[in-house]
Amino acid sequence: MSRASPVFGTGNEGSFTPGLPLSLEPARRLIVALDVPTPLEAERLVERLAELPVVFKIGHQLAYTGGLTVAERLAKAGREVFLDLKLHDIPRTVEEGVRSLAGFGAKYLTVHAYPQTMRAAVAGAGASGLTLLAVTVLTSMNDGDAEEAGYGHPVAELAQRRAVDAREAGIGGLVCAASEAASLREVVGPDRVLVVPGIRPAGEAAGDQKRVTTPADAIRAGADRLVVGRPITAASDPLAAARAIIAEIAEGAA
Repeated sequence: MSRASPVFGTGNEGSFTPGLPLSLEPARRLIVALDVPTPLEAERLVERLAELPVVFKIGHQLAYTGGLTVAERLAKAGREVFLDLKLHDIPRTVEEGVRSLAGFGAKYLTVHAYPQTMRAAVAGAGASGLTLLAVTVLTSMNDGDAEEAGYGHPVAELAQRRAVDAREAGIGGLVCAASEAASLREVVGPDRVLVVPGIRPAGEAAGDQKRVTTPADAIRAGADRLVVGRPITAASDPLAAARAIIAEIAEGAA
């Protein structure tokens, strides 16, 4: 794709605001995970989805091969970008890392929901407009995994405790499983964003996820935005796959 291509700026005018009636804009509730090996593959996928006003997520796989450059280009072109980097380190390192990332113009950035980490991230974000999302418990984990990792609480309780910490730290939203969305909404209130990964269209395999749900059920549970990766990126027709998921989102919001 030519560097002069306008594709990154197509189809996503405007931005999300807490309280916006997202049920009227199902496509804006979809976050497409650009979990591909190279920036070129990411750009090709963006091009195929350019007509849809979706959010594009850049995680570890792409970030380490030049994905931050893709993120910056997308943001400058007016697309909403989600940096899913799940930061967690000593406070000063997190604060300075977030301060650097805030300059990319991304909409969202994830950090792990540990109190020190979240407070440092909030300090680093400052007044940049970057929305910090705290990852409560990974959707690849169940109660057995939490126990193996040394946590003294089942997953649902651990997510609740971390949601309270996120609220106290001033975090802008949470990443959580759909099964926890309703209870966590009660903790953080109506103005924080709930982003739900582990989304699988009806009939699709869970893969390495353990707490999964369909797009419609996630929306009914109270999710604001949904993260979808392989059901779109591995599809023979990513645009058709994304449209089908958007239709399920609309069904859940009806």
